[in-house]
Formats: sequence, C-alpha cells, structure tokens
Amino acid sequence: MITLRQMRYLTAVADTLNFSRAAELCFVTQPTLSAGIKELEDRLGVQLIERTRRTVILTPLGEDLTERARSLLLDAAEFEAVAQAHKNPFEGDLKLGSIPTIGPYLLPHALPAIRKAFPGLRVYLREEMTESLIEGLNAGRLDLILIALPFETGSLKTMTLFEDGYQLASPAGRPFPHGIEALAQSGELMLLEKGHCLQRHALEAYPGRIAASEDSFAATSLTTLIAMVSEGLGITLLPNLAVQTGVVGKSDIQLTPLPDACPRHIALAWRAGSARTEVFKQLGSLLVQQQEVGSGVGLGG
Repeated sequence: MITLRQMRYLTAVADTLNFSRAAELCFVTQPTLSAGIKELEDRLGVQLIERTRRTVILTPLGEDLTERARSLLLDAAEFEAVAQAHKNPFEGDLKLGSIPTIGPYLLPHALPAIRKAFPGLRVYLREEMTESLIEGLNAGRLDLILIALPFETGSLKTMTLFEDGYQLASPAGRPFPHGIEALAQSGELMLLEKGHCLQRHALEAYPGRIAASEDSFAATSLTTLIAMVSEGLGITLLPNLAVQTGVVGKSDIQLTPLPDACPRHIALAWRAGSARTEVFKQLGSLLVQQQEVGSGVGLGG
C-alpha cells in the first residue's frame, strides 16, 4: 500500500533534488528515505527519480505524481486540521505570512492584542513576496497570509481589512509641485523593485497617469527609498500604513497627502474550506481594530 510517508519522501526529493537534504527535511536517515522511494517505485512499477552520483532529477511522470502527492498531503493535513478544529480551533500553531510592506507596520503593535485575544494560539510570522505567500498557502506551508489587493488569488478566500492610501515623499526644502501631472512629468519617481506588489499598486494609484521609467531607481525596501529621497535623488509614494507607524523617522523629507490616489486594499487570505475560517475572521476583525487605534481614524472595510 502506498503511504503518506512515501509521498512525503517523494516531495522532499523533488524540493531539494538531493537525497541527503531530503532525508534531513523528513527527519530520517538517507538509507531510510532511499528505501522508501524504492518501495514506492516498486509498488507503482514505474521510475520516478533518475539518480546518478552527481545529479538527481525527476522523470516526467515523477513530476506529475509529485504534484498529485502534494495535493494528497495537503488534503491529509486538512483532514487532521478539521478534527483538531472540532476540539478547539483557537489553539495550536498558526503560520502567518505577510508581505514586507505590511507586516512590519501592522503586526508588531497588534501581536500583544492577538496574544491576549487568542492565548492558545502560537503565531509564527514569515515575510515573503505575494506570489511566494500564495504558493506557500496553497501548498500548506502557511495557514494564513496578509497581502494587498488587487492581486490574483485564485480560489483562496479573502477578507478585506482596510484601505491604505498614499503620501508623496519629496526632499525637504525642495517643494514639489502639487498635482499628478507634475508627478507624471518629473521623471524622478522611484519605486520598489519588481516582485514587490507595492510597485504595481503605487503605479495604479493613478491608473494610466504615472509610470516608472526603465532606468529609474528601484529599491529593495521602503527604508532605502526614504534614504534616497532624503538625499535629494528623487521622489516616491509611501503607503499611509507605513507613514503612520513612523517609517520616515527623522529623515529629511516632506510628505504630501494624496487623497485622490486609488488605495491598495489590505486583506487576509486562506484556503477555502479551512477548519479555522472563524479564527481567521476574528483575527481579521482584531487587526482592523488595531489599525483604527494606530491611525486614529476608522479604516475598516
């Protein structure tokens, strides 16, 4: 009989393409993992992995069956989660992922309230780009993710928490002309590098009216962007969430509110049918409350 353990061995080899590292991921010895893979291949009567002294690759059939194994393992995990949820869904580990332009500015001051409201939960945080978070959620590596919409989320369930507008950051002492037309024509707009959804959302703040030039500076973090603006090297758009939590600090820049900019929408997302749906909804409501306290205005949506 094919076992879940054998499928875990297969997916671990697929993830690492290395039997030693795969064995470490599965907390078994390499001979044990190798034997498990061989038993699986013998049971199926097909070759799943091609292995030489230097390389490990999956056969085309091995790749196909690995994806099916991932789905079965996820279903098995959900099977256990449903059973646990009937005991107490508000207890146990919760793996929460967030994009870097939200997590550091929302979660730190919210965590004490989360611990107080859900004393039985152990929340583990992970920062990744949106695409990686969605992949991790679908694969079962994460339970819940905090992202910004619009973004394609497929079959995931989402809960919009609040809107997050923008402010124009420009060098202090060098007033920047107000109006989106001036921003569009300045050629000084700096944004985060590709891969950060904030780059696309910032451009969509004024759909079709602003654009980043191909040779414009692209930063890996908001902190870097702020430092560049402070040095007089350009301007940028900062989300209100980050501004309200003091991301600018003592940087020598000036901020101009942009009330007519299209905001991004901060949201939670989870797998449809998750046994912890009610937990996630209550957690979302708590995050809305914490944001309202932090901003001083009602932003819940």
